[in-house]
Amino acid sequence: MPGVLCGTKTITASRMCFTDFSQQDSLGCTKSESYLTYCVADDFYCPILPGLPDDVAKYCLALVPRSKFPVMGGVCKRWRSFIQSEEFISIRKLAGLLEEWLYVLTVDAEGKESYWEVLDCCGNKHHQLPQMPGHKKAAFGVVVLNGKLLVIGGHSMIDGSGADSADVYQYDSYLNSWSKLASMNVARYDFACAEVNGMVYVVGGYGIDGESLSYAEVYDSDKDKWTVIESLRRPRWGCFACGFEGKLYVMGGRSSFTIGNSRFVDVYNPKNQTWCQMRNGCVMVTAHAVLEKKLFCMEWKNQRKLTIFNPEDNSWKMEPVPVMGSSSIRFQFGILDGKLLLFSLQGDNTLLYNPHAAPESHWQTCDIKPSGVCLCTVTIKA
Repeated sequence: MPGVLCGTKTITASRMCFTDFSQQDSLGCTKSESYLTYCVADDFYCPILPGLPDDVAKYCLALVPRSKFPVMGGVCKRWRSFIQSEEFISIRKLAGLLEEWLYVLTVDAEGKESYWEVLDCCGNKHHQLPQMPGHKKAAFGVVVLNGKLLVIGGHSMIDGSGADSADVYQYDSYLNSWSKLASMNVARYDFACAEVNGMVYVVGGYGIDGESLSYAEVYDSDKDKWTVIESLRRPRWGCFACGFEGKLYVMGGRSSFTIGNSRFVDVYNPKNQTWCQMRNGCVMVTAHAVLEKKLFCMEWKNQRKLTIFNPEDNSWKMEPVPVMGSSSIRFQFGILDGKLLLFSLQGDNTLLYNPHAAPESHWQTCDIKPSGVCLCTVTIKA
């Protein structure tokens, strides 16, 4: 489709409308000129690709490689609206064209500057994300919702004073741009968050003046609104969350009702809007990821074993990590192509765990590696 995917707006769908130049309207202008003026004024109503039925044109756009989406979004309003729609993703999925990219938050060797970079399944680095608006933050939450990256809350230092944030920013990988969403009802940092059934939940953390929180709330993207839900039975912070079978699981961290780190698992059921509790959780989790409907964790006290949770029977099992030597080692996790990546924070080789391989072949090394120290990752298909 050369000539259509153009980096400028000199060739857009709004300027590719062809009609009969022989007919004049009552003002002395050709009907084609009137139509062209109409299209330029609001190109949303022009054909997606002139001369093609919309269903065919949509399929043509769905064939374009993911790296070209930001260019497509700049062509016209119609294209921009379509590539942001669920229909666009559905067409690409049916055509087997979804591309999985890993978004890695990394920090430079001096630990001063952090940035998001994008890796594909082969480890190729595509680009860095534009700088997120607002103040630099720490202890924020990260969630993927509808193919978009949400950065939630956090703690900032502004003019030498600490400030907790209720802000929520969304990165659109199709347009390579950030936008601000509705703020949470309660500013917080060091909290748990996860997506469940198309809704984003935030739980616990620290609030204003370091107050530990039990408050929980949920975000509805259709309404761009946060709603307070039933609180935890006790404040909890430093925890994490994940979604299984339509329920929210909150694990790890600390609680004001326990000595040391909490092994309790708080489970929220959105259907009846109530919390229940399990006792066999994990503590002091330094890395976690969900793969194949199972939770993979690494605990601070044992960095040489994966702890794997199966929500079907609420069971845990251990998987030894093939690392050598007696020195301490730490990892952050990533998910690509149905495999678990373990990025070493010491700069060693990346380990790859394949749950589908034979037991003796579960572990491999791979070349996929961020350019700096990995702080966290998310995986987005588009």
